[in-house]
Amino acid sequence: MSVTSALGEAADSASNLPDSRGPMGRNPAGEMTIGEMAREFGVTLRTLRFYEDRNLIHPRRAGNTRYYGGPDRVRLEMILKGKQLGFTLAEISELIGAEDGAAKTDFEGRLRPAQIVDQLDHLERQRREIEEAISSLKATRERMSHLADAS
Repeated sequence: MSVTSALGEAADSASNLPDSRGPMGRNPAGEMTIGEMAREFGVTLRTLRFYEDRNLIHPRRAGNTRYYGGPDRVRLEMILKGKQLGFTLAEISELIGAEDGAAKTDFEGRLRPAQIVDQLDHLERQRREIEEAISSLKATRERMSHLADAS
């Protein structure tokens, strides 16, 4: 039996143990562990720890265990939406602020018109640069294939 399958079986059997978790694997307070958060949002444990180090999310700690409540889930949704829209973590941090997520929970709703225009300009500039790089690489590939055909 491989180490990976042994670990998988151990995790499966551990997940069948009775505990005080409620619906959807959450504890009675509606909190999730780091592993549950990572699975739900499709991120790595390292990503969650990184966001915590950057004070973007603030899980409750009990010993070495992190518990993420509703406000952390809202903040993580906003962080991921901000990343999807091409914002830096510094910009995202500024936009979502330090509140507990009780205010506006829609990342896009927090954007000012000038920020939207600036971000669109930035993304369009990046797209042009990517298109130029693709064109250049295609031309190089074409030249190389002609050279290879000539030899």
